[in-house]
Amino acid sequence: MMVLLFWLTVLALFMAATALGRRLGLIPIVSQLLMAGLGLPLLMAYGVEPHWHLHGAALVAPGWVHACYSLAFALLLGQIIGDVIDLNLNRDSLRVALPSFAVPFAAGLACAAWLLPQLSWVSHLALGLVFAITAIPVLYLYLQHIQYPPAATRRLMQAAIFIDLACWSLLGLAQGSLHLATLAWPLLAAFAPWLLHLCRVRQPLAYSLLFFALLVAAEQLKLNALLMGVGYVLNMAWLKLPLVPPLPKRWMAPVQNGIAIPLLLTAGIVQIDLDGALASLSPAQWAAWLFLPIVSKLAGNWLGLAWAGPSPGGTSRWREAVLLNIRGLSEIVFLNLLLKQQLISEAAYLALMLMGLVATLLPALAGLHRIPLNRIDPARRPRA
Repeated sequence: MMVLLFWLTVLALFMAATALGRRLGLIPIVSQLLMAGLGLPLLMAYGVEPHWHLHGAALVAPGWVHACYSLAFALLLGQIIGDVIDLNLNRDSLRVALPSFAVPFAAGLACAAWLLPQLSWVSHLALGLVFAITAIPVLYLYLQHIQYPPAATRRLMQAAIFIDLACWSLLGLAQGSLHLATLAWPLLAAFAPWLLHLCRVRQPLAYSLLFFALLVAAEQLKLNALLMGVGYVLNMAWLKLPLVPPLPKRWMAPVQNGIAIPLLLTAGIVQIDLDGALASLSPAQWAAWLFLPIVSKLAGNWLGLAWAGPSPGGTSRWREAVLLNIRGLSEIVFLNLLLKQQLISEAAYLALMLMGLVATLLPALAGLHRIPLNRIDPARRPRA
């Protein structure tokens, strides 16, 4: 009963933080990251642990919590991976994307080898990908938020989609290489759209519902959900089928912001020994995790934008470099996946989550958006 009360309390706090953030002009993911990075540790340290006598392991132990987590994870991961269907690279977008991915990825590999030499090569690869990732949904919200020129929006969005496709695909392949025997089922599931196509199923919703159901099953059975998910949407793209959200549009944002994202953030934070994580890193290591991903990503973005040439909208290169550095939702799902599979340490998870908050706030801190969020047309918001 106390565990259920804890989760209801947390969801209420996230809803309150999101509502307050909207009044202050913050997009939901920023409010949620602030709540996770600042509010949850205070709640655990001064409320739940001393007075309720509950700790992280007990809070995530019930089967219903794991089931809800699997559904939330599949919903968010499916929406993020589904963005690759929209990939339609042109030369300028590719020129932006390549340095924007390669420079922070190399910096992440070097940082992982320096700070966490004891981890496996897959962990080093994963940390390099965390440095490189761009949050497609949050980037789109920001671009709509500042009424960015359509041509410039397309160039940045296509570059971001390419970067995220590279990140998710490389991690899925790396995970698969560790357990080759477990690759058969995810790869077979990835070609399920062709089976529906041969059965003359033409409704995109049927393909999409099967996609999300397979993601839930893969997460529950500890199969390679990434490889299956990326392969599935690539086959859907080959068949020229759109990915349809599993819920009506009017429900997606409330379910995502009110339940799925808070659940993923809370499940990650409450399992961390905060005192141990804070004490395990030196000031230099904290600075490296917090600032090197941002600096290296900005450098890669700058090089890519310089190679691609002037923005179609005539905006400054600095502005676009900051916007392409946004992390947000994609990084949350990525980090939770790495923590659950023990590919990164708890300290690295906490530091990189705070880094994602800083990177997502950076456009606001740099004065790159001025328009209140209530002026964004909800119908034009991204799927995730």
